[in-house]
Amino acid sequence: MLTERVQRFDLNAGCELRFAANNYSDISLELINGYAEIFGTELIANQKYVFPAKFRVAVFSWTGGTIKIIGGTESAYISSESTAMVVYLNIHATLEKLRKDREASGKDFGVTQRGPRIMLVGPTDVGKTTVSRILCNYAVRKGGTPILVDLDVGQNNISVPGTIGAMLVQKTADVVDGFERNMPLVLNFGHTSPGENLPLYETLLKGLASTMNSQIEENPAAKLGGMIINTCGWVDECGYTCILKSAAAFEVDVVVVIDHERLYNVLRRDLPDFVTVTHVPKSGGVEQRPRHIRKIARKENVHRYFYGTSSSQLYPFTFDIAFDAVKLCKIGAEPVSVLIFNYSTPVNKVLKNVCHFDLVQESGARLSSVPSN
Repeated sequence: MLTERVQRFDLNAGCELRFAANNYSDISLELINGYAEIFGTELIANQKYVFPAKFRVAVFSWTGGTIKIIGGTESAYISSESTAMVVYLNIHATLEKLRKDREASGKDFGVTQRGPRIMLVGPTDVGKTTVSRILCNYAVRKGGTPILVDLDVGQNNISVPGTIGAMLVQKTADVVDGFERNMPLVLNFGHTSPGENLPLYETLLKGLASTMNSQIEENPAAKLGGMIINTCGWVDECGYTCILKSAAAFEVDVVVVIDHERLYNVLRRDLPDFVTVTHVPKSGGVEQRPRHIRKIARKENVHRYFYGTSSSQLYPFTFDIAFDAVKLCKIGAEPVSVLIFNYSTPVNKVLKNVCHFDLVQESGARLSSVPSN
């Protein structure tokens, strides 16, 4: 009988245990004593947390604690570099103060003031998703109910890749599975990069912002909780334009730039004066992911959508529909190759011109295009 490897780590105050499970088996973690958290979620002492193979984890302690790991690890070490976590805590404290100030101001006038809205920007793989999770968890632990917005169509953490979405966060994230995805508002974009259809992306983010603004009027707690907005890692050229349009659509109060000094300076120049722009370092535990790893992450996200998680499994099923009931819809204009010379389709018509294709079941099946009204 094989004996599983057991490792014990003593964390000092302000230190972080970073480890990665090996490629072959699950790994369990247990807090023996003291205090520790994973991305803002407190660990319960003497409770085992099981992580799947290849999972990467960072366990941080503000006051010190002892961690036990059972199973094989690809790497495991303690880092005393805690600058980033202190910065993230300060951001949370600033947001919490804004919430309290606006709550007090609203009571004076008998209304609910809108809570702070913060947008996280920066290139790929600087930890934007992790920081948004930490800030949401800290807000919930202080009794708040923030709205998490994810505008990253490549690595969306609310729904499947190719979408943008928003959801109300009412409890801290599960250490392994993340936030509960209960009744999110999700809009389908259909691509993993905004550059595939910038006009459509802009329309969707404006629609998402407008819908959320309407819904929070019926939920004072969500309105006061504010928004924590995660963005994609495209920060140059049209990607930069997307950042500006996102900030305008969601009427953000604070923009946090992670590990990109040039982006920080141009945003300070281009955003209105009432928007606070700040620059923070990325955590030392953040690693650059190759393209194939990002592709695997998207596949796992789709799998989770249909099959759930280890703690909350789903059981998808298939069903048959009549062949002639299927309709394919296309958003956009005709290809450039079929347009009249020197003719271009206006952008607004590109977004409104939706064509339905009826599938014809016959020998040599064809697609017949019928423009919609």
